[in-house]
Amino acid sequence: MKVLFKLIGIIGMFGIFQTPILAQELVDKVVAQVGSELVLLSDVEDRFALMKERQPDIPKEGKCSIMESLMATKLMVNQAILDSVLVSDVEIEGQIDARLDRILTYMGGDESQFEEFYGKTVAEMRQDERAPMKEQLLADRMRGTILSRVTITPSEVIDFYNSVPVDSLPYYNSEVELSEIVYKPEINEEERERTIEKAEGVRAKILAGESFEEMAGIYSDEPGAAQSKGDLGWQKRGNLVPEFEAAAYRLDENEISEIVETEFGFHLIKMLERRGNAIHVRHILFTPEITGQDLVNAEEFCEGIRQKIVKDSMSFGLAVKRYSEEKQQSYHNGGRMVNPKTGNTFFEIGDLETDIYFSIDTMEVGDVSGPIQFRDQRGKILYRIIHLQSRTLPHRANLKEDYNKIQTVAKQSKENEYFSNWISGKVKDTYIELEDRYSFCPNLEVWKSSMKQ
Repeated sequence: MKVLFKLIGIIGMFGIFQTPILAQELVDKVVAQVGSELVLLSDVEDRFALMKERQPDIPKEGKCSIMESLMATKLMVNQAILDSVLVSDVEIEGQIDARLDRILTYMGGDESQFEEFYGKTVAEMRQDERAPMKEQLLADRMRGTILSRVTITPSEVIDFYNSVPVDSLPYYNSEVELSEIVYKPEINEEERERTIEKAEGVRAKILAGESFEEMAGIYSDEPGAAQSKGDLGWQKRGNLVPEFEAAAYRLDENEISEIVETEFGFHLIKMLERRGNAIHVRHILFTPEITGQDLVNAEEFCEGIRQKIVKDSMSFGLAVKRYSEEKQQSYHNGGRMVNPKTGNTFFEIGDLETDIYFSIDTMEVGDVSGPIQFRDQRGKILYRIIHLQSRTLPHRANLKEDYNKIQTVAKQSKENEYFSNWISGKVKDTYIELEDRYSFCPNLEVWKSSMKQ
C-alpha cells in the first residue's frame, strides 16, 4: 500500500529538490547577472509559485525578496570562485545522496513514486542537482568565511542591550534548566526465553513451507504489520539498526535469517532483493512484554540511583554516564535536556511534559526527583530522574539572568549588519545587470545603483 504524501511537506523539507512548477511553461531567460553568475526567470518564478502554495495571498512584491536572495547567493558564488574556494565532488554527491535517501525513505524506497512526484528518475535528479548543490555549498562556505570575521565583546553586548528601548525588551516567562537520567526497564529472563521460543516456532513454520508474508501479518508486533506484511521497502546501508543490518546484508536472496536481537526485540529477516548497496527485506518482529514486576524492579532501581545522588555518594553527571540510555540526546550532553522548540536548554513551563511539570513544581534548585514513568516515541515504557538545575521567575530581559540570550541576538544583529555592508561594498566592484521588470523593488536599489551604465 503506497503512502500518500503532502506536496508542501516534502518540498519544504528538501528545498533544493523542487517540482518544476512553472519552469517547463516558460521560455527561460536571464533576468539578472552578478559577475559571471546568472539569475534565470524560472528560478524566480518557481520559488514564487512555491511561496504562493504556502501563502496564496502573497503579493507580487514577494518576488523582490526572492530576487535579493538569489542575487546575494550569486554574489557569494562569484566571490567564492574569485577566491578559489573549493567544494569537492565527494561533498556534492554526499549532500545529494543524503537528501535523496531521506525522500526515498519517506516514499518507502519506491523509485516509481519518486519519478511520478518529481517527473524525473532518481538518476536524472542526481544529475540535474549537481550544479545547484555546488552553488549552494559554495555560497554557504563563502558566507561562513565572511561571518567568521565577526566577533562580539562583552562591552558590545552591553551596548546592544542598552540600545534597545526598555519597552521593546522581551518579557520572559518562568524558565527552568533540567538534566535527566533515562533508564530502560530490563526484560526478565523468563519473558525473554518465551519470546525467543515463539520466534523459533514461527521460523520453523516458514522453513516448513508457510508464507513469510502471511506469518508477518499474523505474528509480527510491528505496528502496521497486518498491512505491510513486514515489508521494509528498499533500504541503504546505515538506515537500519546495526544488529539488524549486519544480519540482513549477510543473507542471500530468499534466505531466512536466524533470530536477530536488537533494541526493538527479536527479528526474523527475509532477503527479497539486493541492488548494489541497497536491500529490500521483510521482517517479523517479536517484542518481549514488560511485566508489572519488571516495572517495579526498574522503579526501585531508579530510586536507588536517586539516593546515591542525594547522599552525595555519586554525582548526577557520573550517574548519567553509568545508568542513562546512550541513545538519549541528553546522555551526550551530561544529562542536560534540550528544548526541541528552541534548541537551547531553557524550558518555559508550557514547554514541559505534564509529568515533568508536576514533578518539579515544588522542587528547589538542586533537587532530584523520584522516578517518573513515561513512554518514548515508540510507546516503550521508560523511567527518568530529573535534576532541577535552575529556575527563573517571569521577568523582563536583563543582563544578569539572560546574558547568553542577549549575546546571541547581539551577535546575530552584528552579523546581519556586517553581511549587509559586505554586500553593499562588493556590488560596487562587481558587474551587475538587472531587468527593468524588478524596478518596483525598493530592496534592490543597492544593486541597481551599482549597474554599469
